[in-house]
Amino acid sequence: MPSGGRSPRVQKPEKQDKDPDVNKREEEHEVLMLLATFAVTITYVAGLGPPGGFWGNSQDGHRVSDPIMQDHNSSRYQAFFVCNSTAFVASLLIIVLLLDKKLSQRISKRFVALYGFIAVALIGLVGAYAAGSCREADNTIYVVFLAGAVLAYIFLQMAITEAMNKTNKKDRVPDTVARNRSLVMLLATLVVSITYQAGLDPPGGLWPDDQEEHKGGDPVLLTTHPTRYKVFFYSNSAAFVTSLVVIIMVQSRFLLQRHTLHAAMLLDLFGLIIAYAAGSNRDSSTSIYVVALAGVVLVYVVIHIVFFTLEEHMDKNQDPDKLDNRREMLLLLAILAATLTYQAGLTPPGGFWSADDKFGHHAGFPVLLDNYPRRYNAFFYCNAASFMASVTLIVLLVNPTLYKPGIRCYALYVCMVMGMFGLMGAYAAGSSRHVRTSIYVLTLVAAVFAFVTFQVLIFWIRNWRKGQPKEEDSPKEEDLDLNVMGSSEPVAGDMGTEEKGTEDKGTEEKDLREYLMLLGVLAASVTYQSGLKPPGGLWQDN
Repeated sequence: MPSGGRSPRVQKPEKQDKDPDVNKREEEHEVLMLLATFAVTITYVAGLGPPGGFWGNSQDGHRVSDPIMQDHNSSRYQAFFVCNSTAFVASLLIIVLLLDKKLSQRISKRFVALYGFIAVALIGLVGAYAAGSCREADNTIYVVFLAGAVLAYIFLQMAITEAMNKTNKKDRVPDTVARNRSLVMLLATLVVSITYQAGLDPPGGLWPDDQEEHKGGDPVLLTTHPTRYKVFFYSNSAAFVTSLVVIIMVQSRFLLQRHTLHAAMLLDLFGLIIAYAAGSNRDSSTSIYVVALAGVVLVYVVIHIVFFTLEEHMDKNQDPDKLDNRREMLLLLAILAATLTYQAGLTPPGGFWSADDKFGHHAGFPVLLDNYPRRYNAFFYCNAASFMASVTLIVLLVNPTLYKPGIRCYALYVCMVMGMFGLMGAYAAGSSRHVRTSIYVLTLVAAVFAFVTFQVLIFWIRNWRKGQPKEEDSPKEEDLDLNVMGSSEPVAGDMGTEEKGTEDKGTEEKDLREYLMLLGVLAASVTYQSGLKPPGGLWQDN
């Protein structure tokens, strides 16, 4: 018995963790819910706005608002409609089944219906993309065979990695598998969503009528800039198919532990860069400039990390959990910026000219470029800088060797701030046509930053005052003697309760942070798109 005369309390054993099979099943259900949500979103939008657009007049027996592809390529349109609708319905069924945990567990355990539905949804996406993104049979075959090429690449990468692991026998940490799966899934769903929409609604717009050199509903760039359009189409299609294959194989622990899927996603991101550079402009020099932006960002980060590692006071013992949390935050912001800027760069505000005219306008060129050249250049360069900074940041966050020192030295934070300011500049330039309105938008940004900074300063001062020691709080000699004698030793049960309370508080703060981040991402995504494409539409002529 201790000298304090009181027997120590025996800490009650805490409840055992959940069954590993239950945790695995819940994790798989979260993955399926994420996939189904993305599939429902993109198929719903594509179904209401099918590829090829709608007839705008009733000439030649056409009906206004009927799909153009239905008249020119009826079999292709039917294939797109069936595949897109199948993917939409299958995704909705997955969501409905996952809402009831008991029902979803029974179905997934006995009949594996959930995995069958998600397979149908993914196959439907491939079929809809192959039918709606092109007008020639050889291009459709190319998209389908891309899946086989990506699978061959993944298996080759897997064989090479396995051979290297046999030479250097080091086991991977199994705890990182779940984090790697979340990272890969998030990137893959991002790429699938933006490439699916870009393939069905390509840059440059679609021809609104039939002419000798083209048909209504065909991509304008395919006629005016065929080489540029093919580079965009092949790069965008490669990124789309690669992401779908990665999604199918993301449940493999073997591939995740050896970072084979990470290598595939890097190939995916480079495909996005090439597609953006080819589709966002019409001249080679600008495309080279856009690609060079990514190299500039990468060189800056490497130089920043190199100079930082020369310092002796670098904290290499930083908490890994904090690094992972910061990594997740940066990754979420980078994905938000990359999603918005990719779509806005390929279909800029103001739309495209639908035909050549006597005023020197050319079909497929941005209207804003001719009417407001300075405003368009400001939008284009800010949007391109934000996109390249975001994609480069995602590439760096995939590699632990680079993102750990990059987060410690705040190099990745600098890239993210540059991407966010580029996003704000692009919105201010593209959402209005007057300097006064753009100044108003930028003033709003400054006001919000000032308000947040003021709040942070107030809370910091208050917490600093609370942390100051008071005279009555200073330890007395009697207390010190009692601590030495052991009578004031903290009880084991009390320590466990205190630690548990601290953990619960930390979990609540993390959940609140994730909730606020989700709301912010949702609000930013919808307002950015609606600001560049406002309600009421845009005038197509002067």
